[in-house]
Amino acid sequence: MNEHKYTNRLIHETSPYLLQHAHNPVDWHPWGEEALSRARAEDKPIFLSVGYSACHWCHVMEHESFEDEETAALMNELFINIKVDREERPDLDAIYMDAVQAMTGQGGWPMSVWLTPDGKPFHGGTYYPKEPRYGMPGFQQVLRAVADAYRSRREQVDGQAERLTAMLRRTASLRADGGDLGDELLEEALGQMRQYFDEEDGGFGSHPKFPQPMTLDFALMQYRRRDDLDALYMAELTLEKMAHGGIYDQLGGGFHRYSVDAIWLVPHFEKMLYDNAQLLRTYLHAWQVTGRPLFRRVVEETIDYVLREMTAPGGGFFSTQDADSEGHEGKFFVWSQQEIEALLDPHTAAIFGDYFGVSARGNFEGKNILSVMRSVEQVAQRFQVGEETVKAAIARGRALLFEQREQRIKPARDEKILTEWNGLMIHALAECGVVLNRADALDAAVQAADFVLARMSQPDGRLYRSYKDGQARFNAYLEDYAAFIRSLIALYEATFDLRWLGEATRLTQLMFAQFHDPAGGFFQTGVDHEQLVARRKDFIDNATPSGNSLAAEALLRLAVLLDKPVYRDEAGRILLMMKDAMARQPTGFGRLLGVLDAYLAPSQEIAIVGRRDDPATQALLAEVRRRFLPHTIVALKEPEEESMLPLLKGRTLVDGKPAAYVCENYACKLPVTSVEALEKIL
Repeated sequence: MNEHKYTNRLIHETSPYLLQHAHNPVDWHPWGEEALSRARAEDKPIFLSVGYSACHWCHVMEHESFEDEETAALMNELFINIKVDREERPDLDAIYMDAVQAMTGQGGWPMSVWLTPDGKPFHGGTYYPKEPRYGMPGFQQVLRAVADAYRSRREQVDGQAERLTAMLRRTASLRADGGDLGDELLEEALGQMRQYFDEEDGGFGSHPKFPQPMTLDFALMQYRRRDDLDALYMAELTLEKMAHGGIYDQLGGGFHRYSVDAIWLVPHFEKMLYDNAQLLRTYLHAWQVTGRPLFRRVVEETIDYVLREMTAPGGGFFSTQDADSEGHEGKFFVWSQQEIEALLDPHTAAIFGDYFGVSARGNFEGKNILSVMRSVEQVAQRFQVGEETVKAAIARGRALLFEQREQRIKPARDEKILTEWNGLMIHALAECGVVLNRADALDAAVQAADFVLARMSQPDGRLYRSYKDGQARFNAYLEDYAAFIRSLIALYEATFDLRWLGEATRLTQLMFAQFHDPAGGFFQTGVDHEQLVARRKDFIDNATPSGNSLAAEALLRLAVLLDKPVYRDEAGRILLMMKDAMARQPTGFGRLLGVLDAYLAPSQEIAIVGRRDDPATQALLAEVRRRFLPHTIVALKEPEEESMLPLLKGRTLVDGKPAAYVCENYACKLPVTSVEALEKIL
């Protein structure tokens, strides 16, 4: 017997987000020809609702409106209703988010947008409450008003739809015009960042605050390029404040999505694979620059979190963890003072509570989000004990609370495996694995890459976007190809297995065939993708890097590794298309600014000859890897190996010893065989 009163077409989907809505009384369709044909046949407008499984306000709107029979009946009467998971269909999400932002000046999820039967947007917003509140109209009011406008003011609606669609198509006509790329663009971008930097709590702007790892990485690059201490301060203060804040899971590692306040205390509790992938690399780079143990600990704990919580048994990484558990946001992560005191002995509880700011009143709905409020030194002075005693109490408390927390009901996990996000995490774990000697991290990266190639590849070699429940779906987008290609290059530089470079080269050729625009840059969708109202080029680095930023970065590295100047030229054209915008709005182009930094820097190549398992070879590699050398290309060959890579041709052992050849634009210094000699020339 069916326990559900309603079942709609979403029951046949694999996306956890869509399946959450499969028993709504709303007559939901997935995006597809059936829904679009029905809208045309019935001349009904489309209501398009876009969200994702870890989105708190998506759950709120579902509970208030989409589970409500009266609201659902109105939706079914007036509209063809389509539900989309933005993580499966970033193309639809990007097109219609551009429209919503143009109409309202803001965006977010859930995204609510109304379309003509041919898919052109004419009205939109984000979350609507069921009843009027927060200064917003009630959702039923909006539904009636939009339907009335469509029926009685059709000419006006069609005009709005045409104007918005013309605006959406503008990125397709962007071209790489002439001009120069120079250091002044980096300086202008850094100057703009300083204007928005929060000198007290780090980050950019007031609140909500997002981690912005790409912008912080760019700041670290500028410190390395010009010894700019302001740039280092921006990165270091922000990373320290985040690591001590509630945005970081002080017990289990890993970062929540963003902070609702300016001090990084109260997060939106969902955890995203892409945030943690990017923050892993940024914290690793900060550790390489500063040597601070805090930054290394964050990397190690976040690796542990990813391997424990986000790694699929057969390889690959899951997408997200929800903010909510048992119907309450953050319930899994927060503590009452009484709970802590019941778990720990009084002395440990007092020290632990003082360090993490625990109180009877709490800092979040009567409970406590753990956040470092005092230094170990300050706590030691307050309790008149040694710092080692404080550290031991904190470690004991963290271990016992984590063990107890594991007994709680965990937030739901979206177990989709996405090519793009897996590419970001493979890159991070490959890099962190070899720098920190974390074989488990590198192994997980290798297994994930094998998974994507084996289970998310089409018979003709093209990639799929998403995998869930044994089924790979949706043609991959530019960002999938570019992120995965970049991760394969990182795997080559971590393992020196030419198989990864071969796959990167093959997929790069496919990326050009599918997405390249002869006028410059790459489209988000492939040449044989379904025809949507616009074919966009995406350049803005939001929560994830844009496809064009990732493509340009990968092309610059392949240009050096394969000696293909044409790839460097293409990266330069992408940079030219955005040169003014990225200098003026640096926080929207963090990854692309890093590409510009690489493009303007002299290329540095390091060729190493030696057996991979020889301790002398490993010592040379370790000397390179402990440093923050963001644009340096590293290649290795065995002594007898005939490598096809131009960088390795003619390279030999020196006096029978493993040797490192440090080159600039392929002009090499004399090879060195000792760590001390290598240190002097790096």
